[in-house]
Amino acid sequence: MNAIIIEGVLFVALLAVAVTLVVFVVRHFTTAGRMLEQTQNRKQIDRAASLTCALHGAHAEREMVRLESGEVICPECYREVVDGRV
Repeated sequence: MNAIIIEGVLFVALLAVAVTLVVFVVRHFTTAGRMLEQTQNRKQIDRAASLTCALHGAHAEREMVRLESGEVICPECYREVVDGRV
C-alpha cells in the first residue's frame, strides 16, 4: 500500500518538474518567450511614463490624482487647476 502511495506522489512530482522545465524552456529559449518579456518591459516603461509629469517630474503612483474621465494628473497640476492659477 505504501509503495502505491509513494509511486503516485513521485509521478505527480515528475509531472510538476516536466511542466516547470517546459515553461522554463519556452520563456527563455523561444520567440514566444522573448515576445512575453518585451511586452512586460513595454508595460513597465508605459507605467513609468504615465507617472511622469512634463512640468513637475516623476511621482509615485499613490500620489497621482485620478480624474472622473479616468486620466491621471500629478498633484501639483491638480492643485494649480483647482486653485485657478492656470
